[in-house]
Amino acid sequence: MTFEEVLPQLKKGAKIIRKGWSGFELYVTLVEGEVFDGSPVTPYFLIKTSDEGFSSFEPTVCDISADDC
Repeated sequence: MTFEEVLPQLKKGAKIIRKGWSGFELYVTLVEGEVFDGSPVTPYFLIKTSDEGFSSFEPTVCDISADDC
């Protein structure tokens, strides 16, 4: 699957992984609807990693142009 095909699934709450990842990265998810200090937070991606819990995720050009999601 391509990023364009995966994005609607992320928006519905799906957890996505690329086959090309080595296994350290477990999945990416979209977080939205959060509030901090009374103000809305813009949507963001989190990636679940095998050793650190969660980290922020910004898709690279390689992620966006891949077809192994």
